[in-house]
Amino acid sequence: MRCSRRALDRVFTRFVPVTLGVLLSGCSSVGYYGQLAEGQWQLLRARQPLERVIADPATSPALRQRLLFAEKARAFASAQLRLPDNGSYRVYADLGRPYVVWNVFATPELSLQPVTHCFPIAGCVAYRGYYRQGAARGAAALMRQEGLDVYVGGVEAYSTLGWFDDPILSTMTGWGEERLATVIFHELAHQRFYVQDDTEFNESFASFVEQEGTRQWRAARGMEAVEEHGAGQRDAFIRLVLASRERLQAIYAGPLDAAGKRAAKQTEFERLRREYREVRDRDWAGDRRFDAWMYGPMNNAKLLPFGLYDQWVPAFSQLFKEVGGDWLRFYERVEALGRLPIEQRKLALAALASSRGKPAPTTARGGGPDPR
Repeated sequence: MRCSRRALDRVFTRFVPVTLGVLLSGCSSVGYYGQLAEGQWQLLRARQPLERVIADPATSPALRQRLLFAEKARAFASAQLRLPDNGSYRVYADLGRPYVVWNVFATPELSLQPVTHCFPIAGCVAYRGYYRQGAARGAAALMRQEGLDVYVGGVEAYSTLGWFDDPILSTMTGWGEERLATVIFHELAHQRFYVQDDTEFNESFASFVEQEGTRQWRAARGMEAVEEHGAGQRDAFIRLVLASRERLQAIYAGPLDAAGKRAAKQTEFERLRREYREVRDRDWAGDRRFDAWMYGPMNNAKLLPFGLYDQWVPAFSQLFKEVGGDWLRFYERVEALGRLPIEQRKLALAALASSRGKPAPTTARGGGPDPR
């Protein structure tokens, strides 16, 4: 007997928290998986159809405008970008908090290799998510006691990979309209295709769909194909961080002893801040939007998200070019890459990136895996 997704949603909201409690009773993971089940259950319960929220007289004009815009972007995603045509992002949930989850990233002190965590559906990923900020901070503190570099980052949206109808969240509606559309494209791309145990592949694929989808979305609305305000600064900032990652990787793989590597690590972070100041003051007219991130505590784990989201974007861009911009052929090629053994997949992606005229990025095996 096959159940509809909505029927599965009902099963989840009513029975999964209880079932997980039984299955994990006595297991050391009960606390973590329990909070995952409870958090997802609360999110599903908060969902309302967009049309109901839009029609509600109590809905603020600003929120109504955002949701009307999101409806158009959602329709464009399926009709033009050939992304899944399902109930996701056709419902809304007010969470009453700034982030839906907080992700905890960790690395060894002298390595960019992420500490990974494996889950039954998502496979192995380079972070652990928590629905309460306090729980994320507590987990981070325990990891620091183990000598790990740790970073906690808030996340405003995520995908359940099509298992449930993902909502537009209140955490997303404070953005500009274009960013709201791009995140819908990004998260639907995860539903379109996902490979277990390869975070860099999945996030780079979704980031490319987001970027190319946004370009086409602007063109469809008769807008010039110009950079989003601040996109140039963001790209330059990311390049600075990725270059610093490359230098750190060389330090950790080099001949220095542990004390020497620790000293070189701190010197590299100071170099990153110095180069950032030079670019900011010379090219950005002193725009300080990234100051808080740059001058906060710095460690390896803080650099991890950048490689996760950006590493293979040039490769997917080249692939899209090779299929003449045909979305269905592009997805077929992406799926073929996803079926390769991981090392062959990375070699194929590196070849695509190189053929685009850009150096191939380093792989996670040699180093480590953006802030969103």
